[in-house]
Amino acid sequence: MQLVIQQGGTVHCLYGEELELPQLGSLAIARGSHVEPTETGQWTADLSPVNGPVLGPFPSRSTALTAERQWLEAHWLTRAR
Repeated sequence: MQLVIQQGGTVHCLYGEELELPQLGSLAIARGSHVEPTETGQWTADLSPVNGPVLGPFPSRSTALTAERQWLEAHWLTRAR
């Protein structure tokens, strides 16, 4: 789990249960994407909540989730706020 700590102490991360995040302080959790099935049984990762693209289609949900995480880590998590 990657934590990005900004000056002033604000921490950004992709939500996970590896750490007990409430121990860091008050939380503000927001959706970063929507991983959904297509009409043909494939999967997409819609990153529009963070002004990103729609990724896919992928053959499985797990593949879409991996792509979602990789995109968020590369383009959202490290972006200056």
